[in-house]
This record gives sequence, structure tokens and C-alpha cells, in this order.
Amino acid sequence: MIPAPQALPPPAATEPAPTSAGWQRQWREAVRDPRELLAMLDLAALGDRISDAAAAQFPLRVPRAFVARMQPGDPHDPLLRQVLPLDDEDRLVPGFSLDAVGDGPARTANGVLQKYQGRALLVATGSCAVHCRYCFRRHFDYAADTAAAGGWAGAIARIAEDPSIEEVLLSGGDPLSLATPKLAELTDALAAIPHVRRLRLHTRLPIVLPDRVDDALVDWCASLPWPVTIVLHANHAREFDTEVDAALARLRGAGAMLLNQAVLLRGVNDDVDALAALSERGHVAGVLPYYLHQLDRVQGAAHFEVDDPTALALHRALSARLSGYLVPRLVRELPGDTGKRPVA
Repeated sequence: MIPAPQALPPPAATEPAPTSAGWQRQWREAVRDPRELLAMLDLAALGDRISDAAAAQFPLRVPRAFVARMQPGDPHDPLLRQVLPLDDEDRLVPGFSLDAVGDGPARTANGVLQKYQGRALLVATGSCAVHCRYCFRRHFDYAADTAAAGGWAGAIARIAEDPSIEEVLLSGGDPLSLATPKLAELTDALAAIPHVRRLRLHTRLPIVLPDRVDDALVDWCASLPWPVTIVLHANHAREFDTEVDAALARLRGAGAMLLNQAVLLRGVNDDVDALAALSERGHVAGVLPYYLHQLDRVQGAAHFEVDDPTALALHRALSARLSGYLVPRLVRELPGDTGKRPVA
């Protein structure tokens, strides 16, 4: 098991702001060449495993702050495996599709998806600071379908006309890739809709690019009129470091509740020690586990799949090891379901 560091102090709204290069600059300087990434990690010999076709269709992007947490010389590094476009992606596997979770049929307006009662998801942007190879939206046509089109007008109108929508989820891409004034423009419009009572953000940026949690973002988060839940996405304990801890403390200090959802990934976290370490390390950073997803069966990601019997055995072992509040729910998402389906 990866040892957890000492517990963090209680969150405070006055946590110091990040002092390294601004997040926009780090975004621009992200690594985009798979062979450059391998050279940085003394793994140039892996270059013959790179799929140029996969990298062209879904380009590599990974912030250097995230690369710094990878282990040089380790071809099996669990963080590297999540972002490196390998030739495994070129295999066409039956049952793996371009739209694994039924986003298309759930579209009700430009960039608005409605799958579950009382909730609407806004595809706020197609941009993301890191391109995870197992991403279920790796084939999504963001250019044609984001909620920001027309100054959010269509998305806001759809939510305003449906009083059953009490919770809005901001997703993408990654909603925190939007500049903070753009986020404020959206939430100001949502705040004028009386039946919207909760806001949820699904984001990976505080994990892979913690400097995104700057003063402006913290002030925006603290100013929101609803209870705010931020669902993070970390799959391995080594994705946390002291800079991530500080960013998450600032979000908690601004009043956000922090949850984590992970994906069960072969070669990344498919053993009980890795899963336990993820829950324990996240808890040190003030994050509670929420979901452990079985892989969404998107074309190009079959090499990450863990079969259900193995997943269930891992979840039972995790439940036997950890306190209940540290055990995420093992679920999968299937097109047309009215909610996440427990794996049983």
C-alpha cells in the first residue's frame, strides 16, 4: 500500500494562492508529443508502441505538473498508462462503440444532456487539460455541440422551461478549462432560474493542474448561491501531491464539498492495495470517494477493461479493509438507464 502522508490542517479560505507559473501558461506548455513524453521519462524504447493514428484522432495532452508525478524509467507507471496513446487503441473490439454511454439520445438542447430525473448536464466545453485514453467522450463532436454556443442561450432556455430540473451538472471536456469570467457568466444566468437548487462540477483540473485553483476561481466558488459539489477524478494515489492538497484545501475553504470518482483500469488501479491507497490518500486531502466506475466501453479503450468478477472481488476486499465511508460504490453507466447501475 502507498503510505499516506500526515493529515492536512483544516481548510481555510485564506490558504495562500499558488506561486508557480499561471495555469494558462502551464496549459499552453503541456506535453503534446508522445515521444517527447517518453524521452522525459527515460522510456524512449517504448516509442515503437505508440499509435500515431490514435494520437492523431485523440491527441496526447498532459500538463508538466502531472508528468512530474510519473516515475522515470517505469514503463508500467500508472499515471503514464492513463495518457500514453498505445497501439492497443487501434484494435476494434466488439461491444466498444463511439458513444458508450448514450450521450446522443440524451441531448435535449445544444450541449444539454438529460439522462436522469431532476438533473441536467451541460457540456460546457470540449477542452480539457489532460486527455485520458479511456475517456468516454473521446469521439464526441464538441465543435458541433457545446452549451456555450450562442452565449449559453439555448442551454439556459432549456433548463428554465423545465421546472423538474433542480440540479445542474457542469461537465465537458472540463468546465474549469473555461476562464473564470466565462464560468461566472454561466452561473449568473443559472442563478436567475428559481428551480435550480444545486450545482455540481465534474473536473480533473485541480488534480492535473492544481494552479487552476487561483484567487479568482476561489472567489467565484465562494460567491455561488447554491450548495456546490465538486466531483474530482483521480484514479491513483500518486495523482495527489502537496500542490494538489493545497488547491483542494482552498476549494473546501470556499465551501465546496469534494468527492472523487475513479475508473477501474487494468494496469492502473486493478488491485486492492492501489484502490485502498487512493481512498486513504484522497481522504487526507479532504476528498471522499463517490463512485468506482466500471470502464465505459468506448472504442479505443478495451485494453483498460477489468472483468466484472474481478471488479466485484476487488470491491469486496476493499470493503473488508476500509471504513464504509472510504469505499466508493462500484457502478457502471449504460445507455437508457435512469441512474448509475450497481455492479453485482
